Amino acid sequence: MIVAAPRLLSEEWMLIGRQEETGFGGRIDLLAIAPDGSLVLIELKRDRTPREVVAQALDYAGWVERLRAEEIAAIYGRFAPGRSLAQDFRDRFGEDLDEETLNQSHQIIIVAASLDDSTERIIAYLSERDVPINVLCFQVFTHGTEQLLSRAWLLDPVRTQVSAAATPDAPNEPWNGEYYASFGHGESRSWVDAVQHGFICGGGGPGIAGRFRCSLPGTVYG
Repeated sequence: MIVAAPRLLSEEWMLIGRQEETGFGGRIDLLAIAPDGSLVLIELKRDRTPREVVAQALDYAGWVERLRAEEIAAIYGRFAPGRSLAQDFRDRFGEDLDEETLNQSHQIIIVAASLDDSTERIIAYLSERDVPINVLCFQVFTHGTEQLLSRAWLLDPVRTQVSAAATPDAPNEPWNGEYYASFGHGESRSWVDAVQHGFICGGGGPGIAGRFRCSLPGTVYG
């Protein structure tokens, strides 16, 4: 299902590999690439225990992070014979694939129907220490003659992306406790009004996003 409809995982990823040999007795279920050239290692929990999947995914991640540009292109060549990774990347994301930024970071995604408490604690522990790992849970429901698919992330996927994008060698400064928001200014947005009434505006369209308001201290209103 995922190979047939990769957007089940994310609108931001393009699949580039499937059942790829790691060279030390393992196979990666799926490999994807993000618009920034980072790789996404995707492991499917089928008959394996959740703990086993986490350990195996971490093991495979050590192989993924060492992949060079030519090796990644070869992986895609096996996944989509006769196709060009550079061309398909350009068609998918609308920009050229930069080999200088290719695979500078990666994410680990585990796809499962459910997780036990122990595995959730392991994932949370790793994430809190900036290991870019997350779990995507799928469940299938039957409604008459139709099948409905639900999807839920264990952790905020934005947080995982930020962890993946962080430069390991960059100095880590302690958080100063402040939040920042890009407000903008124009005919439909007045900073004076926002300060007076204590809110920021998001969206601007006719839907829910256009009516979203958040007070400056952080309280969310409908």
